[in-house]
Amino acid sequence: MRFGKVLRSGDVILAEVQFTDSTERKTRPCVVLFEEFGNIVVAGITSNREMKGIELTKKEGAIKDSVIKLNYIFTISQSEVPKVLFHLTPEKKRTIFTELLKRISSFNQ
Repeated sequence: MRFGKVLRSGDVILAEVQFTDSTERKTRPCVVLFEEFGNIVVAGITSNREMKGIELTKKEGAIKDSVIKLNYIFTISQSEVPKVLFHLTPEKKRTIFTELLKRISSFNQ
């Protein structure tokens, strides 16, 4: 039996994440790519618009104009998700997955 929130691809959430270069944990926004067996694969979001990624605007629901970082993908537990903030449009989800597929397919070349 599953407990807690049901997360969907395209949900923008707050999550407790550990930084790769330290043991420090912070609450950060992320976008859910997929969920399976309570493990959630997410892409990080930053308000540092100098970073490369997919633009996420206030008009789309972000608190600040931000960037979805497809080079910062990780797995978290459902217990590390205190809040769902909003859901991305189908067009934005398509943009994310199209870009991910391009990056994955470039490994075969």
